[in-house]
Amino acid sequence: MKRLLSGNEAVARGAWEAGCSVASGYPGTPSTEIMETFALYPNVYAEWAPNEKVGLDVAIGAAYAGKRAISTMKHVGLNVAADALFYVAMTGIEAGLVIVSADDPSMHSSQNEQDNRQYAKFSRIPCLDPSDSQDARDYAIAAFNLSEQFDTPVLLRLTTRVCHTSGAVEVSESQANLPEPGKYPRNPLKYVMIPANARQKHPVIEARIAEIAQFAENFELNRVEWRDTDLGIITGGIAYQYAREVFPSASILKLGMVYPLPKKLITDFAAKVKKVIVLEELDPFIEDQVRAIGVNLFLHSEHDSREYPMTKSIFPVFGELNPTIVRKAAKRAGLYNGEIQDSDWKVDVQLPPRPPTLCPGCPHRSSFYVLNKLKVPVNGDIGCYTLGVAPPLSTTDTCGCMGASIGVAHGASVAGDKERHVAVVGDSTFFHSGIAPLINVAYNKSNVITIIMDNRVTGMTGHQENPGTGKTLQNQETVSLDIQALVRACGITKVLTVEAYDVDLIEKTLRQWLKEDGPAVLITKEECALLPAARKRYISLEVTDQCNGCTVCFRIGCPAITKSAELDPKYNRPLAEIDAALCTGCEICAQVCPRDAILFRNQMISKAN
Repeated sequence: MKRLLSGNEAVARGAWEAGCSVASGYPGTPSTEIMETFALYPNVYAEWAPNEKVGLDVAIGAAYAGKRAISTMKHVGLNVAADALFYVAMTGIEAGLVIVSADDPSMHSSQNEQDNRQYAKFSRIPCLDPSDSQDARDYAIAAFNLSEQFDTPVLLRLTTRVCHTSGAVEVSESQANLPEPGKYPRNPLKYVMIPANARQKHPVIEARIAEIAQFAENFELNRVEWRDTDLGIITGGIAYQYAREVFPSASILKLGMVYPLPKKLITDFAAKVKKVIVLEELDPFIEDQVRAIGVNLFLHSEHDSREYPMTKSIFPVFGELNPTIVRKAAKRAGLYNGEIQDSDWKVDVQLPPRPPTLCPGCPHRSSFYVLNKLKVPVNGDIGCYTLGVAPPLSTTDTCGCMGASIGVAHGASVAGDKERHVAVVGDSTFFHSGIAPLINVAYNKSNVITIIMDNRVTGMTGHQENPGTGKTLQNQETVSLDIQALVRACGITKVLTVEAYDVDLIEKTLRQWLKEDGPAVLITKEECALLPAARKRYISLEVTDQCNGCTVCFRIGCPAITKSAELDPKYNRPLAEIDAALCTGCEICAQVCPRDAILFRNQMISKAN
């Protein structure tokens, strides 16, 4: 039976069909939908973990206990989970363990575009790289089988284009009927990685990866497609699709397993074609390995290394590929003689520009407006509130990775920076990796003010539950962590929770704390304006004739407030107007308006009477 599935949905489907019964991960674009889809299948347990390391540890625990398990995350999440990745690569497992890394070439929603195939080589585990939704389903099943066959975790590496495009997928309607696991293993030599045991395991995993390399020679996911032998292309992942589109006559070695590589299969393929090239996104991961085994890759003498420097022979080492980019690079190398239409990936429609901005009614807006007024250094974090960097709020001075804001602010403080630093972090990010740095601030008596923006959900990735929402991924009622109590337990004595829309109280509190020494935490609490319950309360505000175009309301950066065509007769400035279709009635604009010119309609009527 065939179903239309995205790559993410297909991974979830494949995991379920393979008999996977435990899944734990952390939401992050482009991986999020894997867990959300998997959680809906029968006979499974699925959870959002506080962060990726916790999620992987949970999956490892399930695999140790004899249940097939999967852990999902975006590429930078594997950095957080790296400790767990490396120890489970050493120990091995009882039942299949698949680790999904969704990489993000071109950084559509990420702070970098690291190539996580390198993690497979680094940790000595196999890596599978699907090129479409059917592959995603098939490779997920193959990954579990491979994991158990070789007593190893398997990295299933997706990319944004595979995650979010859909295709027809042949599926099974049943879940694999696996035997119930036996007693939990008591095997310290295998599972307790004290130095003495770890030293014995290292030669084992090196031998294991060599054995898997031999297996890869005849692995069904690695296949040769013979066509014209003038050009042979070694490729894998989404780049396979571009190879087929741009070079329809070329012979192709499609690598489903990109680590370890099948050396004999590669050398035999290269020997049967006149020219051989590697086509892959991001790092020269396959290319370097192919060169290392002695294959001479084609490189045209007129290759211009100035546009695409670094180490790759033909194709760019950065950014997401598409057919136009591949054609241009191939033409420079003398491999493509056809016409190149720059409009291959363009839509001939003129759309107005829409820079990223906080949504109308966003509860984070008031804090950023105040911070902009106070002109203090703001160390930001990963979440919706990263958009505080955008004009007119323009309040974020640094932003690195999940949970970095508090640690970076602390570092500036202990370095003796004369300005008082404010760290900004969201509720989900605080649970993810903000607690430890806040303990560090308290323990080392840092002079940092932290604002925890609690919008009652994991907002940026699409409203996933977290430890503060009171619901699990599978919609079960659970505890809702009290952030203020947790902050006090971290050792912070100066802590206050305020309504996020209360501009005056936020400003008054921060101004007072900036005069005082010692760590402090302000929790701004209000649910995300896009949550269903919040949407039901929308009431639009309106601008009255008291407006004189002073521009103060424009400084909050709300998309619902725009400059009208009407000018103030005295100052010749555009008056404000509010789009009723966008306005949520949060009243931040009304609070900052110095002329009380923004009211609800019933207030206007009452005032008129």
